[in-house]
Amino acid sequence: MKHLSKSVKTLGASLLLASAFVTQPALANGPIGEHVNHLQENIKDYSEEVEWMVGKVDTMVTDYSKIGAKAVNSDDLIEYWESVKFHSAIETNFVPVYASIWQGIYGVKMAIDNNKPAQEVRNQQKAMNIALWQGLGAVKLAAKFQQKGLLNTVKATATEGMTQSATIDEIKHKLDRVVAKFAERLNEEATEIVHDTYLHLFEGVEGTLIEQDAKLVEVLEKDFNVTLPQTIKSAKSVDEVRDVVSDMHTKLDRAKTLIEKAEKSRKDVF
Repeated sequence: MKHLSKSVKTLGASLLLASAFVTQPALANGPIGEHVNHLQENIKDYSEEVEWMVGKVDTMVTDYSKIGAKAVNSDDLIEYWESVKFHSAIETNFVPVYASIWQGIYGVKMAIDNNKPAQEVRNQQKAMNIALWQGLGAVKLAAKFQQKGLLNTVKATATEGMTQSATIDEIKHKLDRVVAKFAERLNEEATEIVHDTYLHLFEGVEGTLIEQDAKLVEVLEKDFNVTLPQTIKSAKSVDEVRDVVSDMHTKLDRAKTLIEKAEKSRKDVF
């Protein structure tokens, strides 16, 4: 709980964070539950879920340090994260911390997959834990704003008026803008476009895609939340960012093909 008190103090002192909640638009997301519109009532559950996840990852890292990679399945990390309600509570309220949690999870996963020393895995675990506690602090703060009527209701209508295949085209267009903004040296704006595109567009087609190719969804989630933001932060040239976006375009082309197939099947049925 020590991490939590520090995180809440930091978050509570930040006017920028507060303004981020107040201006948060209505989002759309297939798997997001109604609980996100009743944050205060679910704080106890969110807290227990964070504790649970910290414990599960600690057990995994301990097993890895004692026995090695053969003792663990790093894919479970993603399963843990996506199984908790807290996942969507932080996703709909403070995206930068949400992305940091994803980055922490993949930091642990990649360290295990690459057979890194146990201490390095522990370091990644610590970064993930800090992000989780920060996320819980952010959700608690969001709950206060929500009770005052300062947050918009979250709706599951991200791509209203747009077919899912057309949404994929829009996602690709947004990613091209990311490259342009990076070229203008507007890195923060480029990163914001990545986060917004993930939340407002990709999440709207994710449900259909999971039915067609769950692994593709997992890879694209990593691209949106880890690979592309980190590349924007560290890239020395526009080509480095463009290469990541180009790779995402290829995956999104496959996603569009799968979605069009699903859309055609639905039409054939009706």
